[in-house]
Amino acid sequence: MFLFILKRLGQSLLVMAVVSAISFSLFNFVGDPVSNMVGQDATREQRVEIREKLGLNDPILTQYVRFMGNAVRGDFGLSYRIRRPVDQLILERLPATIELVFVSAVIALVFGIGLGVYTGIRRNTVLSRAILSISLIGVSLPTFIIGISLIYLFAVQLRLLPSSGRSGTVDLGWWTTSLLTVDGWRSIILPAITLSLFQLTLILRLVRAEMLEVMRTDYVKFARARGLSDRSIHFVHALRNTLVPVITVIGLNIGGLIAFSVITETVFQWPGTGLMFIQAVDFVDVPIMAAYLCFVALLFVLINLIVDILYFVVDPRIRLGG
Repeated sequence: MFLFILKRLGQSLLVMAVVSAISFSLFNFVGDPVSNMVGQDATREQRVEIREKLGLNDPILTQYVRFMGNAVRGDFGLSYRIRRPVDQLILERLPATIELVFVSAVIALVFGIGLGVYTGIRRNTVLSRAILSISLIGVSLPTFIIGISLIYLFAVQLRLLPSSGRSGTVDLGWWTTSLLTVDGWRSIILPAITLSLFQLTLILRLVRAEMLEVMRTDYVKFARARGLSDRSIHFVHALRNTLVPVITVIGLNIGGLIAFSVITETVFQWPGTGLMFIQAVDFVDVPIMAAYLCFVALLFVLINLIVDILYFVVDPRIRLGG
């Protein structure tokens, strides 16, 4: 187990090194930030002076070494647009994104696993077929169309929920949360549902397929022959043996929720890191873009490591020495 974790950590460091190289390449291949900083009326001398201050005239190797050294310390420099440290900007926006992803993940897990188990056990009922038909919406429609449709229905027509923004925030000193107020929950419902639908559908269909497969195995038939209750068979014997592939998908999906929250945050103007990234792209604010890419990659690496460790907890058949 210990050697397994060390091996995964080594692979994670390799992944982060590759991602950092890609992030560094943004400095040289994504537009010219100086043009956005000084405007069209700036003289050539002013442009050269700014490039010198930013270190853009240094050799590529020197820039990369400086970038890596700063990135290891969590220092991605100053934002070209806001002129503030990038790490502070990310920490300010991070609570909004984490809470949105957390609520979306809970929705996807609870409804995805619950509906997947039901449709796998009661696969021939009318309700199961209706659930599977409706679930196609989550994978067939783009996220921004789902978001706009929910805004039109619940915010414009019914006027039940706000259409954009993050309301009812409470400052706890080290964290700003919107989950402690009614207005906060009202503002997070629509973006959380929008972000969770695709993941919910994937989990639902995967759990259903695994349940159908497990219910045909010999040990489930033997458990039924022993006279065990349906609840024990479904949730103790069958469900647990479906969780290995489900955990893999759930881990990747949580990382996907963070990465693809960019679209949802843009549609609902949710003040998280995804919206900050889109604004940085418009301005060619490379430090923010590079920091966001490294941040998302780090979360993917950590989530995959946790998923690999959970394999040993869920399925005792998985052993490294086998």
